[in-house]
Amino acid sequence: MSNTLPMFPLNAVVFPGVSVPLHVFEDRYRALVDHLLSVDDPAERVFGTVAIREGYEVGDHGAQSLYRVGVRMQLTDVERNDDGSFDIVATARDRIILDELEPAGPFANGAITESPDEAEDGTDELHDRARAVFTAYCVAISELRAMTFTGTLPRDPGYLSWTLSALAPLPMAERQSLLEAPSPRERLELIIRLLRNEMRAINVIPSLPATDVARTAWSPN
Repeated sequence: MSNTLPMFPLNAVVFPGVSVPLHVFEDRYRALVDHLLSVDDPAERVFGTVAIREGYEVGDHGAQSLYRVGVRMQLTDVERNDDGSFDIVATARDRIILDELEPAGPFANGAITESPDEAEDGTDELHDRARAVFTAYCVAISELRAMTFTGTLPRDPGYLSWTLSALAPLPMAERQSLLEAPSPRERLELIIRLLRNEMRAINVIPSLPATDVARTAWSPN
């Protein structure tokens, strides 16, 4: 189904189920929040976001290059400040594809298509493997920087795939690839592969001189 949403590009990849706090101060995004607040039904106070591949969220240049796959966000909390800015919280509801961006007007609008996950069964073994790899990754990364996870991971493969995608501190391009994975199975398989690559890189760090680390293609995050 195709429709139109106000658009708020961000310098981050957002996954369904994630809540994002935003400080809104630029005129076009203040106009977007004012528009959302004019909608009577809070459940319909929605906008779209996609990650900025190249460029900026704010300023004269604005976003120069956008990823096409993003999420639909629902405005869930708003605080209007004395200077006219807003502090808001928005929660990602589902995945969308940005077909076309219309930047004219008080704020940008996008023609979007809904992009639900493909339905599938039989991911129990993959589910357990992904949980184990994520646990091992948390242990490995904690040796480099403070990172702990004390929550309970969901059993549902779809929820698990989105949760692990959101929790793993991966580079933007890899996070975008997780968002674009068409099914929980493919997303979990990709998470396992990406986190194993990160752990292999972490194991190399102590044995490399700093100059060699700087030349490697991976990021220790």
